[in-house]
Amino acid sequence: MPSFPRKISLVYFVILTLLLVGMVPLVLTGWIMSNKSANELRAVENRYQIQLVQEKARQIEMFGKSYGDLVTSISMALELSNDPKILSSEQTEKKLGTSLQTNPTLLALCVKPLQAESLSVRRSESISNEDVQAVSLDAMVTGNQSLQIGNPRTLSTGELAMTFSSPVRINEQTIATVVAIVSLKDIGRNIVGMNPTNEDNLWNSGLPIIFVINQDGKPIFHPDPTLVAEDRPLNDLKIVQEWQESNRQVQSALVPFEAVYNGKSHSMIGAYSTVSFGRGMNFGVITMQDERTALASVAEMRVQVWMISLAFACFALIAGFVGTRFLTSPVLKLVTAARKIAGGDFSSRVESKNITEIGTLGETFNVMTDKIEDQIANLAKAAAENRELFEGTVKALAAAIDGKDKYTRGHSERVSRISVAIGKRMHMPEPEVETLRMSALLHDVGKIAIDDAILKKPAALTDEEFAIMKTHPQRGYKIMSQIPAMKEFLPGMYMHHEMVNGKGYPQGLTDEEIPLQAKIVSVADTFDAMTIDRPYQKALPLDKALEVISGFIGSRYDGQVVAALIEACKLGEVANGVVRQRVQTGRGPERMLDEPDDSDILEIGPPPANTNTTPAPILFS
Repeated sequence: MPSFPRKISLVYFVILTLLLVGMVPLVLTGWIMSNKSANELRAVENRYQIQLVQEKARQIEMFGKSYGDLVTSISMALELSNDPKILSSEQTEKKLGTSLQTNPTLLALCVKPLQAESLSVRRSESISNEDVQAVSLDAMVTGNQSLQIGNPRTLSTGELAMTFSSPVRINEQTIATVVAIVSLKDIGRNIVGMNPTNEDNLWNSGLPIIFVINQDGKPIFHPDPTLVAEDRPLNDLKIVQEWQESNRQVQSALVPFEAVYNGKSHSMIGAYSTVSFGRGMNFGVITMQDERTALASVAEMRVQVWMISLAFACFALIAGFVGTRFLTSPVLKLVTAARKIAGGDFSSRVESKNITEIGTLGETFNVMTDKIEDQIANLAKAAAENRELFEGTVKALAAAIDGKDKYTRGHSERVSRISVAIGKRMHMPEPEVETLRMSALLHDVGKIAIDDAILKKPAALTDEEFAIMKTHPQRGYKIMSQIPAMKEFLPGMYMHHEMVNGKGYPQGLTDEEIPLQAKIVSVADTFDAMTIDRPYQKALPLDKALEVISGFIGSRYDGQVVAALIEACKLGEVANGVVRQRVQTGRGPERMLDEPDDSDILEIGPPPANTNTTPAPILFS
């Protein structure tokens, strides 16, 4: 079949044109403006961050300079006296006390002579005398430095402090060291914020994070105090690595970078500035922020652009649909009619009068539809006749088989009806029920190849005869399998003597191996055999027959199939179909003359009273 290029609907063409003309410029303009705004906002944010770290760095430098100047001025005053005794004088102690009172962040001041007792003043609520002595001893200047600044350290009270030391030299000899122990609490709050914040909250909020690190990358000041207490390096942050590599060469710099926290990646913008704290001591002031949060206003602008674009797109869709609907209405009617015809509704016709060309096409279409409808009707009639012929042939074949035995006349038809009732109770689809009906009609077709002497024998069959009788499923399969149309009916005719316990024939199949069609025909066949007079038994009442069949659930029959039969009987869909054939023998009163079937024979119940006869056999066809 030749392939044809796909056609574009006029509706789509009009809508696409409206979208291209109106929406594309709007989206492009909004996108360009948002990108420009993002660049400007990013530049502003960059300047702000650089100014922020520079300001924080100046605060720290001013803090260090003020306390450096303090200890330097005290040491110079002591040097000017040119008297070592002044180190422990009352006048010196008074001056130290005055300096302590005027500097709230000063924890202690100490004059530590090399050869005498130290003189110190302290804030007793913030630092112990032991801390003063230990810290001042570590802070003594031993070289030629005029000012020595110690690394931040935590006191026994939990206070974070730093030492500033200046030597006292008389006659070019260092005789003492002036040590100032300064609290870093207030400067830390000024740098990183007043309220301590958990690190998780800092990252999740997207707000700026400001912290101060030493040259090893360990935090000195941080919004999360636990990081400072743990002395945990922050070298995994790229901005910290950048500062460590360039802290002497670059005073301030802006660094965009990627950071990973708790397995989540963040695009960050940040800046750093270097604080020079005396000889060989530098600190890094670092700020960083999630770029998405910093540029949130740009994201909102883009969302607004998309919302406006979406609103216009909706308007374009509605306007385009309404506008083109009028133009394409006749064509759509023709398409709808064609689809109905394709779906089997050949009564559909097209009415189109507003456009001459399409109206002519509609009339031609209607003529074509009339011709197709006539042909389909003829084909349907022929198919129905063929189906009736097929069913009539099957019924005739079944009747011919049953007719060989006047006591089982109508047996195949009854088994077919009982099977259909069971199938419907089991909610089988209609096509499967129809297949089941035909399979049940043909279930004994193999008996056509069994000798009449065996079929009509008025006495019990011998083992050899019964073995021949048991071959009728294979014979029927062999006959019918040659006809392709009979393929779906084969399970019922070939396997209706199989038992769920595997003791049936011809294959000895077990429960899951037996098709449902065969299970149903098996139960229906047995039920009819039990409720119709047979050679060695009289028909059982309905309740008794159902009771006997139920007793073989799990061994011979499927429980669901038997349950469906019982339900059909209760609903009156299946009744006791006993058919008795009475004949006159000429040797006494008339009696039942039944011929044997190929069924298995099971004896049930006790023998009749006051007789020597064996129990009445129950035949399972």
